[in-house]
Amino acid sequence: MKHKPALLRRAGVAVAVLVLLGALAFVALRTGPLAPIKVTVAQATEGSVSPAIFGIGTVEAQRSWMVGPTVAGRVLSVKVDVGDVVKAGQLLAEMDPVDLDQRLAALDASLARAGSAQTAAQAQVVDATARRALAAANNQRNQDLARQNFISAGALEAKVQELASAAAAQQAAQANLAGAGQDQQRLRAERAALAQQRGNVRLLAPANGVVTTRDAEAGSTVVAGQPVLRLIDPSSLWVRLRVDQGRSAGLATGLPARIVLRSQPGVSLTGQVARVELLADAVTEERIAQVAFAQAPVGVSVGEMAEVTLQLPATAPALLLPNASIQHQKGQTGVWRLQGGQPEFAPVTLGAHSLDGQVQVLQGLAKGDEVVVYSQKALAPGARIRVVDALVKAGAKP
Repeated sequence: MKHKPALLRRAGVAVAVLVLLGALAFVALRTGPLAPIKVTVAQATEGSVSPAIFGIGTVEAQRSWMVGPTVAGRVLSVKVDVGDVVKAGQLLAEMDPVDLDQRLAALDASLARAGSAQTAAQAQVVDATARRALAAANNQRNQDLARQNFISAGALEAKVQELASAAAAQQAAQANLAGAGQDQQRLRAERAALAQQRGNVRLLAPANGVVTTRDAEAGSTVVAGQPVLRLIDPSSLWVRLRVDQGRSAGLATGLPARIVLRSQPGVSLTGQVARVELLADAVTEERIAQVAFAQAPVGVSVGEMAEVTLQLPATAPALLLPNASIQHQKGQTGVWRLQGGQPEFAPVTLGAHSLDGQVQVLQGLAKGDEVVVYSQKALAPGARIRVVDALVKAGAKP
């Protein structure tokens, strides 16, 4: 009888151990490593998608100008400031002409002297022509007298020599006249070049536009080609768009665009692709396109970031799945399809994607097939799963 309490205690301990082991097994099978994997599923449904291309770009001006001198010099004055609207031909700035005016005056004097030399050469030509005509008349008379033996052969030869000398003098006078004309033409060309150089000192607006930067001030020295002012045509603003090469299929001119500027996130502007660049960026693996605004925006800044969505034509009806259900296993693209309540990997052929997370399935599934969208952890063929509405309850902290 005295051993009965000990037996009861041992039985109680055994029962407690069995209960504990059962509880541990229950926990392991429901929430532990042996518990089924929680998954969310979706059915393959038929429909069409409206694919789109999304990219980030910056606002630029299609037509812009850098206004500066063609030779090095010192800025004499700047007539406009940033933000000023200018007209074509308006004086924007002026460079110091240094000695250009004096050199023009010297060339004017040289041109006057060349004109005088040309006048003198013309007079010499007239004189030489008259002398030759006189020598020709005297020679003709002496030829007649020689045939009648009134003069000697030596006197006739002297007249012939006079005629030859007069002809040579006429040619020399004509050459001097041509040389004077060439000198005058050369001086005119030099003066025109110097006058153009003098005109380049005045920096004029090449077209109607707005001043965007003022890179030099009066008194500063700039080199040839360095801009003093920069202008843009505000009506030529567009967005330089950069698109991931892997998502650029269908990118072409004329596609309608929706543009959202960083400074105006609540405003959607319309436009279209004006040009697709032939050269892509090999470093960032992006293609580049220019998207023009349908109407010039107000208050936009050049260099401002913009989000651009290009709408492509709707596709033909096909099976659709959430993009999150697409997985990659051993180099294959596919989905985890439920067969008899267990997952199996099914390779699929995909089509177009949409920005709302839908993707076309061209081959590999049938309408109504259930596939895993999200899983609590990585799946394997035949894994135990439990379908739930969501992996994380609403309001739960991560």
